[in-house]
Amino acid sequence: MFDYVITDFGAQADGSLATAAIQKAIDAATTNGGGRVVVPTGEFYTAAIILKDNVELHLTPGAILKFSDNQADYPVVTSRWEGVKREVYASCLYAEDAKNIAVTGFGLLNGNGAKWWDLQRNHIEDLTYPRPKLVSFDSCSHVTLKDFSIIDSPSWTINPILCENVTVDNLNIKNPADSPNTDGIDPESCKNVRIANCSIDVGDDCIAIKAGTEDTAKRVPCENITITNCTMVHGHGAVVLGSEMSGDIRNVTISNCVFQDTDRGVRLKSRRGRGGVVEDVRIDNIVMDRVMCPFIINLYYFCGPRGKDKYVWDKNPYPITEETPMFRRIHFANITARKVSAAAGFIYGLAEQFVDEVTFENISISMAQDAQPGMPAMMSGLEPMAKHGFYLGFAKNIQFSRVTIEQHVGPAFYMEHCEEVEVLHCKSVNTDQPEELVESVQ
Repeated sequence: MFDYVITDFGAQADGSLATAAIQKAIDAATTNGGGRVVVPTGEFYTAAIILKDNVELHLTPGAILKFSDNQADYPVVTSRWEGVKREVYASCLYAEDAKNIAVTGFGLLNGNGAKWWDLQRNHIEDLTYPRPKLVSFDSCSHVTLKDFSIIDSPSWTINPILCENVTVDNLNIKNPADSPNTDGIDPESCKNVRIANCSIDVGDDCIAIKAGTEDTAKRVPCENITITNCTMVHGHGAVVLGSEMSGDIRNVTISNCVFQDTDRGVRLKSRRGRGGVVEDVRIDNIVMDRVMCPFIINLYYFCGPRGKDKYVWDKNPYPITEETPMFRRIHFANITARKVSAAAGFIYGLAEQFVDEVTFENISISMAQDAQPGMPAMMSGLEPMAKHGFYLGFAKNIQFSRVTIEQHVGPAFYMEHCEEVEVLHCKSVNTDQPEELVESVQ
């Protein structure tokens, strides 16, 4: 592989904008059939960079790409924003309809996000288009992101859209805990995605799997997703499926991960109007520490456009149509959760379409002694909880096997409007005031 070093094309680590030189190196590699564009040691200041076919952008140890926070430095492209196709600022690293592209090496991508966050928090009218993501590739194939570190993304950090065969390996992603909407890794309507060996500490969801909303014209599933050997910290959710899932999410495995101080552990969320199916999800061998609620499956999620309409929050059954979402065949096993504050788990389907076929096997949960009340799920009519057990509503074919819950208040399993729920070899341990193991309400 031939190397194209950006300093040979005029890039300088002196604070001047190096975008033109970097793009020249990429264009030279593409013209010659592909190659490796090398960022040497030093800090290079740049605007948006567009990757092309057969190009590997390689960050040597000590190399930093620091991205501009000036809106004028970002071309406008047509891509997805929160599931909907529209005009947006190009991502800091962007590609469209490219194949065989990669970003590698032990260098750093600095998204320089502080100004973007301030615009989002306080002056949204000053943003002509939505904030750039840090890395977003649209309709690309054979994508590799490996070994580098990322800090301070303007919005979502890594967002492959409509891509196939994506590998994300050994990344270190760090955004401040209070930075708005700075998700870690968000595969969206992608196929064959492998996420492994990453450390993710961000201001929103650590990993969120998405497939568009009801306003997405092209319904494409997100499928065949594996997540393994990752550590996730401080996000609103460690691994989240939805709420943008109108194109379907299926065939997902999550294994061998540690979640610390995330608001929620594994979280599935959607609402009426979205349609779509989330199915065939397996979660195994997870340790959670100081998580507000380890397991959430919620079909009354109210955030987003039209989320407060009666159609979304009404607990009476509605006709089942193509706008009715479904969650089914979701399996949790071999999970430990310590210092849980709000609830052991929250599962709530629709009155007309129950959450179906969910299993919990070999699960150990203990509550925090100083647990503060919190909202396990974003749903109208729900009160904050503290040290609650599992809360189930509109669910069927649910099985709990060898589940232990320590220091909870009230029943370990509370059920309303549920069918065919099995509780096998489960234990309630060391509660201050022993309660019934199961309470069921119809």
